[in-house]
Amino acid sequence: MATRIDGKAFAAGLREKVSAAVSTLTRDYDLVPGLAVVLVGEDPASEVYVRNKGKQTQEVGMNSYQHKLPDTASQSELLAVIEQLNNDSKVHGILVQLPLPDQIDSQAIINAIDPDKDVDGFHLVNVGRLATGAPGLVPCTPLGCMMLLKDQLGDLSGKNAVVVGRSNIVGKPMGSLLLAQSCTVTIAHSRTRDLAGVCREADILVAAVGRPQMIPGDWIKPGAVVIDVGINRIEGKEGKTRLIGDVDFDSASAVAGAITPVPGGVGPMTIACLLRNTVQAACAANGIPFSLD
Repeated sequence: MATRIDGKAFAAGLREKVSAAVSTLTRDYDLVPGLAVVLVGEDPASEVYVRNKGKQTQEVGMNSYQHKLPDTASQSELLAVIEQLNNDSKVHGILVQLPLPDQIDSQAIINAIDPDKDVDGFHLVNVGRLATGAPGLVPCTPLGCMMLLKDQLGDLSGKNAVVVGRSNIVGKPMGSLLLAQSCTVTIAHSRTRDLAGVCREADILVAAVGRPQMIPGDWIKPGAVVIDVGINRIEGKEGKTRLIGDVDFDSASAVAGAITPVPGGVGPMTIACLLRNTVQAACAANGIPFSLD
């Protein structure tokens, strides 16, 4: 039976380290890191995410700034808010909650954020930094996955890693992070031939496709470490919804060496890494060495 990787507990430990770093910055440098979250419209799921981000930001001692715009807001109105935040020295991290309404070009908005305040790590400059191995802000979900992998395996060098999914948010940056750790990396996707065979070669399997239970246990190499990024809401018993991953947890658990559950695996790591990135950005902006150890 596979070891269950407890992302919730790991994320709690990471938030404690962030909180300690914030206390040190406040005490020794009179610096309080600040995270600004911008929400356009009233998408219920986005509102929950924004509320949770604000709550956890304050819990670790950082300043939380929230900006809400109506779903009728124009691109120029949103760009004006971003310009104001770019020029605000109290704001070290800026996050625009996606998805945005149809009248707004998401990529243009992301690339209007100061790359050194882009705590989501989606700006083209940060994408380039990650791809070339330069220091920068790394997307939160892949960063969280990498922390869980290193905690589980230690040295990753030489391992076969397969990432199923090629999104800009998870798949591609995950591939770059694994390559930086000297893994042999395959990024698989909907056009991959013999996807099952490709997955069976993986010492590390990262599933990030957004298709419920797409990957069964017989696609998994015995002893592999499985990181399930998928969060899919499906109808459960009595009309209630429940969350499941991209991997069939029960059959995979019988084969894998270790696996993240859904929920309670990768999910909690994302906001914890967002807080970590905000501290990193605050340190970089003020010429302070960054470390959480």
